[in-house]
Amino acid sequence: KDGVITVEESQTFGIEMDLVEGMRFDKGYISPYFVTDTDRMEAVLEDAYILFVGTKIGAVRDMLPVLEKVMQSGKPLVIIAEDVEGEALATLVVNKIRGTFKSVAVKAPGFGDRRKAMLQDMAILTRGQVISEEVGLKLENATLDLLGRAKKVVITKDETTIIEGAGDEADINGRINQIKTEIDNTDSDYDREKLQERLAKLSGGVAVLKVGAATEVELKEKKHRIEDAVSTTKAAIEEGVVPGGGVALLRAQAAVQKTVDSLSGDEVRRDVALVKAHALDQVHLDAEGLAFFDGDDTVFSDLVDGFRDARTNF
Repeated sequence: KDGVITVEESQTFGIEMDLVEGMRFDKGYISPYFVTDTDRMEAVLEDAYILFVGTKIGAVRDMLPVLEKVMQSGKPLVIIAEDVEGEALATLVVNKIRGTFKSVAVKAPGFGDRRKAMLQDMAILTRGQVISEEVGLKLENATLDLLGRAKKVVITKDETTIIEGAGDEADINGRINQIKTEIDNTDSDYDREKLQERLAKLSGGVAVLKVGAATEVELKEKKHRIEDAVSTTKAAIEEGVVPGGGVALLRAQAAVQKTVDSLSGDEVRRDVALVKAHALDQVHLDAEGLAFFDGDDTVFSDLVDGFRDARTNF
């Protein structure tokens, strides 16, 4: 349900799956000008530096020194901060459009202390540090060794996925244990829920499905089919599934009848009865749609008999 699954194109045939360290959170790019894949409206940065800042970034002079260092390295940059605005945002966008420097700005998730904690989670996952004056670090003095690293970062307008961060496993496990301790010690149900969300994001990892095919057309079709299957499976896990062909409505009619019997007032009983009648009509339509079954087929016969009994009782 909360698992992170990404689908990538591969140079080999078939489908492969890798389980890697990673995290996804519900914040996307600040500006659509950062998009690198216009078909999917995604910004995909590979082998990227990640700059974590605990405050807003507005003045370009503050981030210029670290930008120059990253540009010299030839790597793309993801900036995750409370906000990126004004001339700082404009500078990043202009350089992206001109092809001078590939970068993406993302708002950090959460608010207040929870935002600080989530930034720290991401920093540990990628072996970086959060730039904040609270810990004696200023953006204008930031160096490359303070930045996180990740094999790949995928950003849409709504969410960001960090894949294969460079964080040390011992540090990540230490952070996980710290969150577990906080969960055990808190008396607030709300805080416990938010801590459990952080724990799931930090410890869950990312499943990467690599898809290959003989032609470009076949590859895109297969990739889209897999993405649809992933979305459908998640929806089924979250919301549940019921038998098709009107069977669920047929089986629900007994419970509806109990509700009708328990109600008082002719008008209310009539309204509920109308709902039931509509549901049974839908069962009839679905049963007709199953006409491809042989007339002696047990499933079809039981469904039609059940419908007739329900209509008779109604």
